[in-house]
Amino acid sequence: MAVETKFVVVRKGEEKMTFANKKEADAYDKMLDMAEAFTDWLLQHQPALDESQAETLGLLIAEQKDAVQHILRTSKLPEAAAAPVSQPEAVSDDSADESQEEPAAKKVRAVKAA
Repeated sequence: MAVETKFVVVRKGEEKMTFANKKEADAYDKMLDMAEAFTDWLLQHQPALDESQAETLGLLIAEQKDAVQHILRTSKLPEAAAAPVSQPEAVSDDSADESQEEPAAKKVRAVKAA
């Protein structure tokens, strides 16, 4: 018989997510705290906003906090390379050699020799 340890994030008596390690569970719980704070802030400053919309926006801002911080610092959208990368698809061992891509070519600049 195997014993598994699971970390469950519970909010208002409802299980939100289960994690295999405490660090990930704590990070998710912190993100939910942030989303709740953003939701409350949105409702205070935009009373006409529907509560479900405020919750959705609060969660989005919390999930994308790195992009939001970049925008606040620079007043520009983050570059596409800085955007979260989707998880790669599983590749079988047979096709692994065929599907490898070459790294992007670096730009070369001509320099006048002395």
